Amino acid sequence: MRAVTALAPKYRAMSDDDLKAQTDIFRQQLAQGKSLDSLKIAAYAVVREADQRVLGMFPFDVQVLGALVMQDGNVAEMKTGEGKTLTATMPMYLNGLTGSGNFLVTANEYLAYRDAQKMGRVYRWLGLTAVPGVAPAGGDPHDRNLQEIYRADIVYTTNSTLGFDYLMDNLAGSASERFLQGFHFALLDEIDAVLLDSAQMPLIISGAPRVRSNLFGIADQVICLLRQNIDFERSNDHKKVWFTPKGIAHMEEYLGLSDLLTAPHRTLYRHLVLALKAHQTLTRDRDYVVDEDGVSLLDLSNGRKLAGMKLEAGLHQALEAKEQMPVSNQTRTMASITFQNLFRMFSHLSGMTGTAMTDAAELQETYRLSVVPIPTNKPSQRLDLPDQLFMSTDRKLESAVKMVKQAYNVGRPVLIETGSVSLSNLFSRILLREEIPHNLLNARSVAKEAMIVKEAGQPGAVTVATSMAGRGTDIKLGPGVEELGGLLVVGTERMNSARVDNQLRGRAGRQGAPGESVFLVSIEDSILLEHGPKWLRRYRRRLDDAKRHRSADRPAKPIRKPFLTRHRFKHLITQAQHNAEKDDRQARNQTLQYSEIMRVQRDTIYQTRQEIMTRKDLTPLMGSVFRMAAQTFTQKHPHATRSELADYVLNTIDNHLVVADVIDQNWHADRPKETGPFLQKLMVDHLAQKFTDINDDQQIYFERMCLLKSLDNAWIDQVDMLQQLRQIATNRSTAQHDPLLEYLKDGRKAFGEMKQDFARDAVRNLLLSEFEFKPDGSIDVTYP
Repeated sequence: MRAVTALAPKYRAMSDDDLKAQTDIFRQQLAQGKSLDSLKIAAYAVVREADQRVLGMFPFDVQVLGALVMQDGNVAEMKTGEGKTLTATMPMYLNGLTGSGNFLVTANEYLAYRDAQKMGRVYRWLGLTAVPGVAPAGGDPHDRNLQEIYRADIVYTTNSTLGFDYLMDNLAGSASERFLQGFHFALLDEIDAVLLDSAQMPLIISGAPRVRSNLFGIADQVICLLRQNIDFERSNDHKKVWFTPKGIAHMEEYLGLSDLLTAPHRTLYRHLVLALKAHQTLTRDRDYVVDEDGVSLLDLSNGRKLAGMKLEAGLHQALEAKEQMPVSNQTRTMASITFQNLFRMFSHLSGMTGTAMTDAAELQETYRLSVVPIPTNKPSQRLDLPDQLFMSTDRKLESAVKMVKQAYNVGRPVLIETGSVSLSNLFSRILLREEIPHNLLNARSVAKEAMIVKEAGQPGAVTVATSMAGRGTDIKLGPGVEELGGLLVVGTERMNSARVDNQLRGRAGRQGAPGESVFLVSIEDSILLEHGPKWLRRYRRRLDDAKRHRSADRPAKPIRKPFLTRHRFKHLITQAQHNAEKDDRQARNQTLQYSEIMRVQRDTIYQTRQEIMTRKDLTPLMGSVFRMAAQTFTQKHPHATRSELADYVLNTIDNHLVVADVIDQNWHADRPKETGPFLQKLMVDHLAQKFTDINDDQQIYFERMCLLKSLDNAWIDQVDMLQQLRQIATNRSTAQHDPLLEYLKDGRKAFGEMKQDFARDAVRNLLLSEFEFKPDGSIDVTYP
């Protein structure tokens, strides 16, 4: 840091042209073999001066420290409001000197486009290319020029955009259609939101729809008849649900069948499981919303609708049936990847966030990223008050409204956090009843959200928001607000992670400004409901009984259990939050283990695709395909009969073949070991005959298309099957099986079968396709 500061006078004395020329000097030094680390100090000093000249902002020393930490492959924990966006210009410029393959990944498309336009001015002034990887607000993502975007030195994008583009790049039909230039460096803004909060959400590209099932509605009707703790049971955290033996028997009675768990009823049972999950593990206005767009998933961290995303393996259709909405087509999964696997592909990964120390161990274990706290530029003046504790949600909300009223009456801005969309709507209605004007932030529009959050520090502003809405937008305090104590942040409940609570607190007291935060919690909060001890649920039921007795003018039964002391209540919240964080870590680790199995298969397939698209001579690969296809036949028919062999030849190799002329003269049933070589020779000869009228370029193109078509179809079936298989494997845990081991075994077996299917279809496409020669020299191909 001191070394960078020491160079400031040198570059400040340079003219604009001399400062811009440093980029070419750095690139020449890299070409001569120098490392990025050796250029780091000088490059940081150059871009620091460029920030001042172009943006009018000179990075503080602590920002330089954060930039140095990130370049070393760490996570810089910089408190909210400390200028992470400006800090990122230093490592992004340094890595941009190497050419394409460098990404700044931010929280949403609005921020990616905004920062690419604003910070991109600095890079472009210095002679680098920097572009947004997302479409502008209201623009069509399909109109992006992907070749141009990914040729740039620096790309500002989002995690989902980059992930989908990676999957699409690996579905390209030829090398010329590919656009990604490799994964060199990724700097993740709000890295905890990407690698932790969104880690379990797979990115999926869906293809042709399956045949629509009419079982979703039937299954939903049956599930509505079942009773909890009799027909099914739920885990304490409401994330798992399963049928009891009585429930199985009752469903068999309702449906008029026997042996529901046998193979003939497998599909029906799967739909019943999906319907049960839809009803018991997913909550409207918390996990999803229902509006004119149908059933839309919500991001639990910010309440934002996840446009275009659906639950996998039929669960989304079960949700639609539950809400009496039209059931959409269930599509086949063509390609899939998790953020965990996506960002582990980068050779150089780093990030920044306001809160990461609470999850430092997981970031180190999963991604080999160390978290380094960066001191604030000015001492924090924020006052974090102790939690206010209540015995009911009603009392808690009454107190929250009273707190907001007091602040509003003196003109102090207030930001109220809620844990769900439904609670934010409820709180908004309460404020309207109390005639308190406010902004409701349900994350419907990212751009509008940013504008509202930006104004949340103005005098008299009252803002109701879900927990993570508006990340990445600075809150500026209006005139006179500091004298009132700064922004007041009110949390209406503790979230599952202390990290998310700390992010909320960080909304107040930015850049040394005054501020105040407080959380209001009750024993009816969801975190205690899902992760608290069993005795607390019994205690809550007794309180409810006492309330009912009082309302009926009966004397309340005395509660003998000692009243919850403040210390014990606080301990309950802390322990419940610890349990929730532990469960979330386990879930993320399980997702990583499952996705790692798919990653190995996906890497193998994508490597094979790359080989097919780039090799100029596919003869060795064709030989391997012919050999595998022949071996598959001989394995299934170790003592093949003449009719079995003839059927295979006519349907796979040559449907115009005269069997008597070829098989009877060249094959002997009493020599089974010769069957495989006989079939391979037949394949090679027929393909050579097929190529007599086409040139070498047409031949290689045809071979490439046949192999890619067959490989993609086989892989699509495999990916789709793995999605279904995971659902089945997870349910096996109730039968004392290790679901991960079951998934591994079945997935490996299915991958072997997929390779056989690929070889069979490739042979059929190569040998049974029909050519139609056009007068202009082109050839139309009709695949079998």
